Amino acid sequence: MVAFVDRVSIEPMRRADIEAIHRIDARCYPSPWLATTYETELNNRSACYLVARLDGAVVGYGGEWVIMDEAHITTLAVDPDYQGRYIGERLLLALMEEAIWRGASHTTLEVRESNRVAQNLYRKYGFRAAAVRKNYYTDNGENAIVMWATEINTPEYAQRLRDLRQQLAKRVQAKR
Repeated sequence: MVAFVDRVSIEPMRRADIEAIHRIDARCYPSPWLATTYETELNNRSACYLVARLDGAVVGYGGEWVIMDEAHITTLAVDPDYQGRYIGERLLLALMEEAIWRGASHTTLEVRESNRVAQNLYRKYGFRAAAVRKNYYTDNGENAIVMWATEINTPEYAQRLRDLRQQLAKRVQAKR
């Protein structure tokens, strides 16, 4: 495994993180989740929620459910003050690795139709657009693109993740 050379760590979400996560959620999304939703998710055995810490402070988070052989990424956000530092990509990489570890063979997510940056990141990790959910987002009626990454439990995908991790580590190093 390639180590990152900065002060960002990816760790399991804890109850003590919920207040910081809720603040980030409110900055990133027009309709943030309730703080109690995260409390419930921490008790969900099918769920995995991670935080990104910079010098101990929560600057991003992501979560997924893994049920049978399917992972569903439910949320992923980085505080706007810390975007552009590859934190979201590190969270996505960790979620993909966790999904594989938990036995998933494919992963899905929804992303706003207008969020091209996120769509490009997901494509890099093997996600492909599969459907459109019309008027999915209740805050403005925007469509969601449903994306899938398949065969994530293969040796070929494992190599893809190793390569992406190495490329990411080089970009993080270069940014320092």
